[in-house]
Amino acid sequence: MSLHVLAIDTTGEFGSVALVGECGVIEEVILASPDGFAHVLFHEIEHLLGRHSLRLGDLDVFASASGPGSFTGVRVGLTAVMGLAEAAGKKVVAVSNLQAMAACGSRPLRAAILDARRGEVYGGVYDQQLHLVQPEMVASLPVWLASLPQGDLEFITRGSIPGALPGPTVEAPRGLAGGIGRIAIDRLLNAKALDPSEIEANYVRRSDAELLWKDPRLLAPG
Repeated sequence: MSLHVLAIDTTGEFGSVALVGECGVIEEVILASPDGFAHVLFHEIEHLLGRHSLRLGDLDVFASASGPGSFTGVRVGLTAVMGLAEAAGKKVVAVSNLQAMAACGSRPLRAAILDARRGEVYGGVYDQQLHLVQPEMVASLPVWLASLPQGDLEFITRGSIPGALPGPTVEAPRGLAGGIGRIAIDRLLNAKALDPSEIEANYVRRSDAELLWKDPRLLAPG
């Protein structure tokens, strides 16, 4: 009996949901919702499963992008898979956006990079097996570039980046859910899926609300 994963990404401008099996992506749906994904997500999931004659109980694991990205979007995706997994009595997998982006590369070292705003980027370096080579971080582009390891490296981007990159570049697709689902299948087969209560967001940087709570002076005009 083949495995099935429902994967979700709601962390960026475009979201996606995907049904993934051991042989790859069965179907992926791109979501575009300027008002956020919370009010469209479950409708799309219901229709996706219906097209393939599946119910929640037929799925083996639920997966979501864990960030970095929109703080609200990260919470929407993780909360959705936690609730669905809890209802179905199944495991969950939370996948870094940067790791899912790195899966789109082809070289030994893949430097995944996202615009973090405020003149900074989120970045992480992975190898061909999608193992983390250099910890994910948030920094200015020059600082991050100066920290990169030597080797056969390519850059994986998603959306615009505040500056030029000194090497071959691959644009990740709008939808990351398919890649997230493939990573989730591997983790499930290697007994690395978690109980719903164990997954955590991967903000890399604290949210504005947390920053302002720690230092109210940030509210003051410049």
